[in-house]
Amino acid sequence: MWCQRLAWLLRGRRGSTGRRWPWLPWGPGPVLAVPARCHSTAPASPCCAWQLHQDHLELRYGSTVMRLDFVWLRDHCRSASCYNAKTNQRSLDTASVDLAIQPQAVRVDETTLFLTWPDGHVTRYGLEWLARNSYEGQKQQVMHPRILWNAEIYQQAQVPSIDCRSFLETDEGLKEFLQNFLLYGIAFVENVTPTKEDTEILAKRISIIRETIYGRMWYFTSDFSRGDTAYTKLALDRHTDTTYFQEPCGIQVFHCLKHEGTGGRTLLVDGFHAAEQVLRQAPEHFELLAKVPLKHEYVENVGGCHNHMIGVGPVLNVYPWNNELYLIRYNNYDRAVINTVPHDVVRRWYRAHRALTAELRRPHNELWVKLKPGKVLFVDNWRVLHGREAFTGYRQLCGCYLTRDDVLNTARLLGLQA
Repeated sequence: MWCQRLAWLLRGRRGSTGRRWPWLPWGPGPVLAVPARCHSTAPASPCCAWQLHQDHLELRYGSTVMRLDFVWLRDHCRSASCYNAKTNQRSLDTASVDLAIQPQAVRVDETTLFLTWPDGHVTRYGLEWLARNSYEGQKQQVMHPRILWNAEIYQQAQVPSIDCRSFLETDEGLKEFLQNFLLYGIAFVENVTPTKEDTEILAKRISIIRETIYGRMWYFTSDFSRGDTAYTKLALDRHTDTTYFQEPCGIQVFHCLKHEGTGGRTLLVDGFHAAEQVLRQAPEHFELLAKVPLKHEYVENVGGCHNHMIGVGPVLNVYPWNNELYLIRYNNYDRAVINTVPHDVVRRWYRAHRALTAELRRPHNELWVKLKPGKVLFVDNWRVLHGREAFTGYRQLCGCYLTRDDVLNTARLLGLQA
């Protein structure tokens, strides 16, 4: 698509005046100021050319062709009077910008775009900054680099677990852990003292613990103390947690403190890998799962616990500008009555859901791990589905949910893209 767009622009197109204009080869020369209503090109660097239109500037920088609205260009000015560099916050009142504004003059040198506005204010933009932050630039980038995996891919990667002491005491250990977590959606810390208190210390190293209806730090046994199938010895099919929250919990922490019995292995499936297969094989299914909102519901009346939670959202959630998947909401246990889909879409939605379920259940996509005391598992609940096989005997886990924003904040402060 972008190659076609660029080729079209390089051949020439009709400007708003109806005449054709070329992308001229640029070389050294004077930089010209252009009246706001003039639609022409001006000398710039060899890899940069631009064209003024009635309401926007069209700028080619390298392989990126940007269409930059004049209001956007005025609103994002980084001058001292418009932007506070100390707080990284906008000072300009966006509502004060004339929605019909046009620059009085425009010029471009090898690295910078200069715009002079009707009141004499001058805005400067680095061309690299524009290429990164324009819609066209963002469309070509991913927000979160990831490695999609099935069981074989993950096992061959030989992703190391991080030692507890390194995780807690060094930035290098923490950074390696977070890099693994961001890329794969799961990560392990080993040699942790098998207590709830030590698990809490571990979790707080990277995030604020998110308190929910299940408490802050929880113990997890098969005593059916909560109205949830998870509190039994039964097998659990793959799912993501808290789909019935309007914002599902971002990260889940599991630590098996004790198991005196058999079975109970944990199942992990990369939901994004499965969704990618659906996108390749049947893009219409992917699109439908990303558009149709569903209700998920949790109703509990057990002992002193009384809750009624409802969350609404599609199974697949994507950023609209680049179609990047950022959240999968998949839990057949907690999906409520489907009453948000018209009758002529229902059957198509079931077909799409069946296609995704088939991918999620393919044996080669299943990673089975045995959780043991001392080994803590962190799971990206927006990406990786988890389940378990049935078990016998006494099995006790502890864990918690972490706020996604805080985990990503820790990663960014360590220099990672998150």
